[in-house]
Amino acid sequence: MTPATITAMSVAYDQLLDGTIQHLQELKEHGVRFVSLSPETLAGLNQPPVAARARSQSVSPAPPAPAPRPAARPPASPTPILPKPVEQKPPSPQALALPLPTESTAPAPAPALSPEARAAAFADLRRRALACVRCPNLAAARKNVVFGVGDINAQLMFIGEAPGADEDTQGEPFVGKAGQLLTKIIQTMGLTRDTVYIGNILKCRPDTPGQASGNRKPTPEEMQTCIPYLHEQIDLIRPRVIVALGATAVEGLLGKTIGITKLRGQWRTYRGIPLMPTYHPAYLLRNQSLSEKRRIWEDMLQVMEKLGLPISQKQRDYFLKAAG
Repeated sequence: MTPATITAMSVAYDQLLDGTIQHLQELKEHGVRFVSLSPETLAGLNQPPVAARARSQSVSPAPPAPAPRPAARPPASPTPILPKPVEQKPPSPQALALPLPTESTAPAPAPALSPEARAAAFADLRRRALACVRCPNLAAARKNVVFGVGDINAQLMFIGEAPGADEDTQGEPFVGKAGQLLTKIIQTMGLTRDTVYIGNILKCRPDTPGQASGNRKPTPEEMQTCIPYLHEQIDLIRPRVIVALGATAVEGLLGKTIGITKLRGQWRTYRGIPLMPTYHPAYLLRNQSLSEKRRIWEDMLQVMEKLGLPISQKQRDYFLKAAG
């Protein structure tokens, strides 16, 4: 490998490194704290630069040149003053931080659409989702595809795991007893179902062969197959905050986690958007203690603060023993 080729490779490597650092810094400015790296990528980063390896492997040392014959010493000249080299600062540790399993890399921001174009894109997405048969067992058992409901310009988006029997019958998410409780929570925040957007990771009810009633947890494969539709919904709506309802929804969005009890109330990031994990409303139907209601309400207070919504003292005191 010639010296010219090695120099060109070195320049290309430096340009790639600079571009990578710049991209990481841009992600950081958009609120992304961590990026995902595969084991293969980490192994590659631990290797020396390509040009350096080529230089050490391909360039053999030149034979020593014969000693030159003494020549007349030229007249002394002033020592040139060279400019002081500029010290380059290495990238900050934050820019190259390793990812946590509960963070999501933000996608490249799509160009903003006009209201008309967004509505058309949403209608096309809905048409494709309603006709989906990617999971033959779910498509054969469903009554309706439960696409989602609410304002496609909403600042707040609620995401559950999958439709239940009531949702499958009506074709709308969160309309059963748990959905009615979610509606009350939304109204207590000073909002309505029409001003937020509500959806699920799965658009079809998980089938329950041999069962006359009841629901089952969607499998990771089912969630992985269906979640591209949710990604398109999020990217078109561009909410300012996402609320993940329940452990299964959190698992489907963020992967394996430490558990909803420990994770709830702690901000995460999903597709570059702040995400608040909290209990599923169905949990409160099974456990109606004042302390558990207060925990989910404290999560909603954080959401309201993030959105800049007005919060009255009465709202701050909900489900406190002193307020009763």
